[in-house]
Amino acid sequence: MIDENKVLFTHGNQAVVEGALVAGCRFYAGYPITPSSEIAEEMSRRLPRLGGIYVQGEDELASINMIIGASMAGMKSMTATSGPGYSLMQEGIGLAVATETPIVIVNVMRAGPSTGIASKPWQGDIMQTKFGSHSDYEIITLYPWSVQEAFDLTIEAFNLAEKYMTPVILLSDGMLARMRERLYVKSPDEVEIIERRKPTVPPEVYRPYSRDENLIPTIASFGDGYFIIRDSLSHDERGYYLEKPEVQALYVWVLNEKIRRNTDKIQKWDEKFTDDSEVVFVAAGPIARIVLSMVREARKEGLKWGFFRPITIWPFPENQLNKAIKHASHVIVVEMSYGKLIYPVRWSVKSNVEIGHIPWLSYVAPSPNDIRQIAEREVLV
Repeated sequence: MIDENKVLFTHGNQAVVEGALVAGCRFYAGYPITPSSEIAEEMSRRLPRLGGIYVQGEDELASINMIIGASMAGMKSMTATSGPGYSLMQEGIGLAVATETPIVIVNVMRAGPSTGIASKPWQGDIMQTKFGSHSDYEIITLYPWSVQEAFDLTIEAFNLAEKYMTPVILLSDGMLARMRERLYVKSPDEVEIIERRKPTVPPEVYRPYSRDENLIPTIASFGDGYFIIRDSLSHDERGYYLEKPEVQALYVWVLNEKIRRNTDKIQKWDEKFTDDSEVVFVAAGPIARIVLSMVREARKEGLKWGFFRPITIWPFPENQLNKAIKHASHVIVVEMSYGKLIYPVRWSVKSNVEIGHIPWLSYVAPSPNDIRQIAEREVLV
């Protein structure tokens, strides 16, 4: 059953499950790995009651390929993993990009590299979500900061996947996965649910990779009565492999442009106190809540400090960040990593503002005062 219209006191992993079920996910394949395992456990318990299917794969490679196949057959599909498991899924993510197959991959980030520390949070996979698979493509990555937002953005991840016919990454981390707080489980009637488009032309003239004005294809599911090829090789709008320069050029162009042209519709962000801010702190995920708490205390003391949070990590809200820092002399990035979020910030900033960096290298979250002391002692000098 879906616990719709209920208020729960629960954690981020549970919120992802609730959001996925409301979004219409009915196929899950995964291999348990801490700190994402509660998602697999709960999906194994809930999906059969809803007529859905749960499969524990023999590994992460099998799991992501199973959800790709299920999605090609028309089912909204999801997997969840962490650290080394996410690395193993990169080939499958590339396949989903190339075949324009909508799937949702939840990556609950943990301390690394390699096996690292299984149960502890980190933010080291932000760049991997954009560049993990090979060659040229754009992808969508969302990163919630609360249990409620984990629910809401899981639904959004499914909607974006279906709308743009692409894999979508939902980032979480070991902190959000285990953090418990209030969750209101909305019913399907209270949220927007986007379903996959169906062909409107007869099978004899249908071409699966012909596109609308936003470059989005309408790809029939297996079993819909249309002849379709889902090929990872460079293909034309029929889906046929053709080794021609113009086919390869168009193939790469549409995979990138269908996201880039729609960035204004995809991007989400949050900002506070940026109208007059001389210093703007940038952070994402749960650690951003600590940063915002510090900024609020500083404002009470008269300091003109502000806050910016990218909710879509990719595409990064570049224009919105530049508007938020228009009065600032400093931008300071705070992250639980030696340096990942700092890169899209550096690429995005167009002014001569000073860009500082606070890499928090403990898996124990900092206090607001910890961040403030580092900022005043090492960055704002």
